[in-house]
Amino acid sequence: MGIGPSTKETSLHHFQDPLVDLLAGDPDIDFQGVIVVGTPQDNAMKYLVGQRTAAWLAGMRTNGVVASTDGWGNSDVDFANTLAEIGQREISVIGLKFIGSQAKFVVENEYTPYVLDFNKSEKGIETEIVGENTIDRRDAAKALAAIKLKMRKDDQKIR
Repeated sequence: MGIGPSTKETSLHHFQDPLVDLLAGDPDIDFQGVIVVGTPQDNAMKYLVGQRTAAWLAGMRTNGVVASTDGWGNSDVDFANTLAEIGQREISVIGLKFIGSQAKFVVENEYTPYVLDFNKSEKGIETEIVGENTIDRRDAAKALAAIKLKMRKDDQKIR
């Protein structure tokens, strides 16, 4: 998974990532860090990365996760699986993904409706403008609000 379409991000964006900044600075969030997961070619490995990521998060006693991906198509398999693995461990999860005109996942599950689109182009396509289709402060604020709401709702279901 990634923080955004990496082909369009500058190193400055990585060092001053708005999502990390907002999550780390929010007094209601116990920000634990960032996990970077690759996108394997092999389907068995695609499922394994989701299982291992979710097990790691469960071991850290994580209550909520904002997961993001920088791919589409075949990468949807491991992203959707990772969301499901996290959610099945009763960890609240929302996602961030460049969706745009593609408007749907290659594979879907009960967790993919909780994925927010950070497309910014009117045509819904990734542009060649550096930084245009990366997560900005507004996307980060939406993700922060969404995970707080999801955690509250999920907590009420468990009680």
